[in-house]
Amino acid sequence: MDIYLIRHTRTATEAGLCYGRTDVTLSPGFSEDVAILQRKLPALTDGCTVFSSPLTRCMQLAEILSPSVIVDDRLLELNFGQWEGRRFDEIDPELLSRWTGNFVETAPPEGESFADLCERVGGFWQELLRQPHEEVLVVTHAGAIRALLARVLELPPANAFQLRIDPGSVHKLRRQHDYTYIDYLNR
Repeated sequence: MDIYLIRHTRTATEAGLCYGRTDVTLSPGFSEDVAILQRKLPALTDGCTVFSSPLTRCMQLAEILSPSVIVDDRLLELNFGQWEGRRFDEIDPELLSRWTGNFVETAPPEGESFADLCERVGGFWQELLRQPHEEVLVVTHAGAIRALLARVLELPPANAFQLRIDPGSVHKLRRQHDYTYIDYLNR
């Protein structure tokens, strides 16, 4: 099974904005971003299954890639709770420092920790591996992709942030004989 993890393309947000679950708009250059991304993918088979986060920034891309998209809430980005839609420099520095010092186990107020996200995405991954697919596209967010890659590579969750996940990037995994290989990252 070939599995392509795809991060949504650039958004129209300002730098420094906290927008995990916030449904933000895509960059005015979305059409160009999609054309670049499509060149990174092979010709997809008729049996290709496409999964997507329900947020617009993922769904718009997924619906261009396939007329049939399976929406899965487990592919949502990290929930930043009360910090959603705020600039990071507007968040109480003490609270932000506590979170950045242990983001794996600490959640923003009314949000979720990275460990929570890893568990949620891990459930999606286990279910995916139990289903017979030839080719899969997963259109999601940087946090979800990091969590999936950490699981595949058996990395401590904190080390997942050493993986660069650019907007519009493609990461190819191949599942064969009950083993997952990484063909490439951040293409």
